[in-house]
Amino acid sequence: MSIDESKVHEFVHKAVGDMGAALTAALVVVGDKLGLYRAMADSKPVTAAVLAGRTETNARSVQEWLSAQAAAGYVDYDPATGTYTLPPAQAVALADEDSPACVLGGFQGMTAAMRAAPLVVEAFRSGGGVGWHQHDPELFCGTERFFRPGYNAHLTTEWIPALDGVEEKLRGGARVADVGCGHGASTIILAQTYPKSTFVGFDYHQASVDAARERAARAGVSARVSFEVAAAQSFPGTYDLVACFDCLHDMGDPVGAASHVRGALTPDGTWMIVEPFAGDRVEDNLNPLGRLFYSVSTLVCTQAALSQGGKPALGAQAGEGRLRQVVTEGGFSRFRRATETPFNLVLEARP
Repeated sequence: MSIDESKVHEFVHKAVGDMGAALTAALVVVGDKLGLYRAMADSKPVTAAVLAGRTETNARSVQEWLSAQAAAGYVDYDPATGTYTLPPAQAVALADEDSPACVLGGFQGMTAAMRAAPLVVEAFRSGGGVGWHQHDPELFCGTERFFRPGYNAHLTTEWIPALDGVEEKLRGGARVADVGCGHGASTIILAQTYPKSTFVGFDYHQASVDAARERAARAGVSARVSFEVAAAQSFPGTYDLVACFDCLHDMGDPVGAASHVRGALTPDGTWMIVEPFAGDRVEDNLNPLGRLFYSVSTLVCTQAALSQGGKPALGAQAGEGRLRQVVTEGGFSRFRRATETPFNLVLEARP
C-alpha cells in the first residue's frame, strides 16, 4: 500500500497539537486551583515573580506554567519586558466564575474523566460500563461548574419562557421535580427565581445529593427545596413540571424513565428535557462540539448507561430524532423542540 508521506506528516502535526491540548487542560486546572488566573484578572502585565508573590507559589514553576500558557494562546507574552498578560476575553472565561463564558468546570470535569481510562478499557472488554459513582469526585464538581454558567444565563430567562404555560405555573406556585439533579445547580436557580414554587431534586448518587443539600442551605432556599436519593425510574410524587438536565442520555433505561415521568405528571404537566446539542446523524456532529461530546460520552455517558444495563445507551450525541422516539415510547403524545443554544437542545414533552 502506498502511503502519502505528506499526509503522515500532516496527521502527526495534528496529533502533536492534540497532545499539547490535553496537557493544556491539566495546566488550566492547575491555574484554577492555585488562583493564577484570578491573580491576572485585571489584564495587567506581570512577571512570573510577581504572579508567584501574589499567589504564594514557586516562581520557577509559575514561569514554566506561564510559558506553556503563552504557547497555547491563553496568555500574551511581551519579550521586550518579559511579562505576561491575561487578555480580557480570556479573563472572562478563566477568572470569572459567574460568567456565562466560564470554562473552568469543563477543564476540571474533562481531566477527571480521563482518570477513568483504565476502568473504561476494561468496560470495553466486558461491556459492563463504568458507573457515574466510580469516577473521580472531581468529575462531579467539574460537571456542576461546567453546566452552571449556561443554566444561569439561559434557564429562567429563555428556556422556561419557551415552554407552553410553564412560567405562569411556576410564578403562581407549582411543584417541580429535577431528576438527575447532581449537585443541584439547576434546582437552586429555579427556586431562587420562582419563590412560590417548591422543588425536589432526585439523583441516585448519594454524595451528589449531600452536596446539593449543602448548596441549597448556603443559597437560603432549603425551606422550599429538598434533595433525595432516587432513580429516574422510581422517584416518588406528582408534579406540574419534571425536568431532566443533561442526564437522560446517561440513563440505562431512558424509555422506562420516560414512562415513569409520564405517570408522575399532573394531567396538564410538562416534561422539560435539556440535552447536549446534536444532529441526528453522525456526520452532522463531526465538528469541535461533537468531538467534545462524543469523547466525554465514550468515557462517561455511554459507560454510565451500560453500567445500568442500558440497551439504548443513547450517548451524549443522541440527537432529537432518537430522543423523540424515547419520549413517545414512554407514553407522551406531544413533543417539540422549545428552543436551543449552540450547546443545548431544550425539548418539551406533554401527555
